[in-house]
Amino acid sequence: MLVLAGDVGGTKTALALVQGEAIVERRVYPSAAFPSLEAVVNEFLGKRSKEVSRACFGIAGPVIEDSCRATNLRWVIEARSLEHTLGLPRVTLVNDFHAMAIGVSILPASDFAILNDAPSDPNGPWVLLGAGTGLGEAVVVRKGTGYDVIASEGGHTDFAPRDELEIDLLRFLLKRHSRVSYERIICGRGLVTLYEFVRERSPGAESPAVREELDSASGDLAPIISRHGLAGDDPLCTQALSLFVSIYGAEAGNLALKVVARGGVFVGGGIAPKILPKLLDGTFRASFVAKGRLSTLLEATPVKVVLNSDAGLLGAASLASRVALL
Repeated sequence: MLVLAGDVGGTKTALALVQGEAIVERRVYPSAAFPSLEAVVNEFLGKRSKEVSRACFGIAGPVIEDSCRATNLRWVIEARSLEHTLGLPRVTLVNDFHAMAIGVSILPASDFAILNDAPSDPNGPWVLLGAGTGLGEAVVVRKGTGYDVIASEGGHTDFAPRDELEIDLLRFLLKRHSRVSYERIICGRGLVTLYEFVRERSPGAESPAVREELDSASGDLAPIISRHGLAGDDPLCTQALSLFVSIYGAEAGNLALKVVARGGVFVGGGIAPKILPKLLDGTFRASFVAKGRLSTLLEATPVKVVLNSDAGLLGAASLASRVALL
């Protein structure tokens, strides 16, 4: 049985043909270069739509009644429209972190890096969050022999500063936005914003070489900042990356507390594997467990980074296969 799986984000759309548990073909497209998801799928499938038995797309945005207005794209995606336009027999739409959660549940242990080594309660709820173009979140609860995934838009909750530095960050952001959510900070663009914040706090501290590198870049500036931050060769980049990871860990702890995630916390998304050395240096964990009277609870909560970039695709393929068997 051949199924079509998609992981649709604000920056890129990954599509794959999957047979059983094997990805037969996989391609990645720049989302903004296409007017619709139908156009991307047409480009990928060509005349092969009749070979596909079912399709499932994980989309960065709330999915309501088989429809989604993508959060960071000008796309409105309708399951029935995709079926009609592309000639697919059945299309399922889910939130991208719903698909990723299913993918995470079937990955081998080698696809994870451990941030907090603690035993997992197999019957307890677990949570998933991940930064990329935005900040996705999901809650997973055990149901019989499987799982129920509760898709969430928790990344859009209000940013809660924890100290004077973060209070200054909130004031900085309120000059730009009427409201500040965690997604304004914990995402690719958020790392750039943090660099701009620490630069404003330290006039004259910016390296001319880094400034020239940023000015000459034609695309995303976050990789430049993270590269210097990981190398520790630029004070502002290093500070920006540390603040990013610290706030990331704090929000992971917030999410874990809300459901008492004894099953664990999984950190997915495109950014985490790229900054793994920084995630592993203790900054993330320190913020994760710093919850006052509930710190011991989080010290006993396992935290892992998802290293497999195809987790969302594998989850979407699994969901498509399940629909095909109904």
